[in-house]
Amino acid sequence: MIPVIETERLILRAPELRDLDAYAVHKGSDRSRHEGGPYTPTQVWHEFIGGLGHWMVRGYGCWAIEEKATGRFAGLAGVTRHLHYPEDELGWTLVAEAEGRGIAHEASITARDHARAHLGRDELVSYIDPDNARSIRLAERLGATRDPDAATPDHAGCLVFRHPNPQVQP
Repeated sequence: MIPVIETERLILRAPELRDLDAYAVHKGSDRSRHEGGPYTPTQVWHEFIGGLGHWMVRGYGCWAIEEKATGRFAGLAGVTRHLHYPEDELGWTLVAEAEGRGIAHEASITARDHARAHLGRDELVSYIDPDNARSIRLAERLGATRDPDAATPDHAGCLVFRHPNPQVQP
């Protein structure tokens, strides 16, 4: 079962079919170029369903981000570990209308804290396209630092940002 988590402005919940149209617009646009897009409708469907499957197989994954005030789908955030990922990744993606309002930051902190408190995942990284300045800024705002020595997934060229481990004292 996918837990539901509420923050001041957001509801993190299981992705639902009602989210698919907004997700498909995002993934089918040039805005998804940092995530391997633009995607075809079939690729969007496979990724959407695969995200739900991640929860079933791993017991964790990405939540749909819903804005409490409007009920609108704002994107996805969570922790994943795909077969080709060397480490658990804290990731996020937002639809255009949700950017610039701190939604990714709020959702990512919530997902990170949940992974640490409920899954024992203290070691987290974010794999980021070097041209994705917004995500790099967010990773840094979350306290992550670039780890040039970290292994990368099989999509060459991404940067690895390591999130601070609360178990390690400086």
